[in-house]
Order: sequence, then C-alpha cells, then structure tokens
Amino acid sequence: MKSIKPILFIVVLLLAADSYATASGQATAVKRLSPDALVADLYRVHNRKRSPFFQTRSRALLYKYFEKSLADTIWKDAVSSKGEVGALDGDPLYDAQDMEIKKFTIGKPSYESGKAKVTVTFENLGQPKSFVFALVNGRTGWRINNIEYGEGRSLRGYLKG
Repeated sequence: MKSIKPILFIVVLLLAADSYATASGQATAVKRLSPDALVADLYRVHNRKRSPFFQTRSRALLYKYFEKSLADTIWKDAVSSKGEVGALDGDPLYDAQDMEIKKFTIGKPSYESGKAKVTVTFENLGQPKSFVFALVNGRTGWRINNIEYGEGRSLRGYLKG
C-alpha cells in the first residue's frame, strides 16, 4: 500500500503539469495551412454544406479562411440580406448559380512579395473555368484576400457592387 501512494502522487503531478501546459497553449500548437491547403479546406467544408458564405451563425468561420476586411464584408452581406439574395447571388466558389462540376483541380501556390496565388480550375456545365485565389500571410497564417474570376470580376468586386 505504501508503494501506491508515491505512484499515485506522480500520476497526479504529471496530469496537473499536462493540464497547465495545455491551458497555457504550450502543448497545442495551431496548425498553419499552406495557401493551397487552405483553399482545399474551404472547398471541402463548402461542399459539405457548412460553407462560411451566407451563414450568420459564426463570424469565426469566415475568419478561418478570409482576411479580416473581406470576412467582415461577407458577414455584412449575409446579415443585411436577411436570408434573401444579397450582393452574392450565386456560389462564390464556382461563380455560378447552377453547377455540374467536373475535372476540379487546385494548383500549387506561387509566391511574390509575401503574398500567394492559388489557381483553381474545373469544368462547370461543360465550360472550363479558372479562378485565382489571392492570399496574404498574417498573424494567424494564410488567409484569402480575394478571388479573381477573370474578365475584371472578383469576389470583392461583387461585394462592393
């Protein structure tokens, strides 16, 4: 019985130390995604019907993927449209209202001046599409600053208009 007390004391001490390290953030590091992994994760979540677009429950979900000013603009559009069509009248990840997506690929990022660009290509209803995600690297890692659809159209442009 005497040998159990020191072992029990050591176990309790180890558990307390682990709890303290976890609470202070030392044991759990935040995983920072590469630009292409962030874009891939956004599409994965979006396609599972947990899209950050159009929802008014979690602003944090927008901050997970988008740079703060863009996230705030998306949030404002979702809240002010009150369930109706707002500035975004289609799916912003496919720039379309109707979708039949095939041959979807996410390219490797290119880097310049602390920014990254990731090209996404696919066919929608038989038409080839190519978008460029512009990302910035901040305190919380890579975040999407804009989506460029081509022909002068962009996510920020849609939200301004």
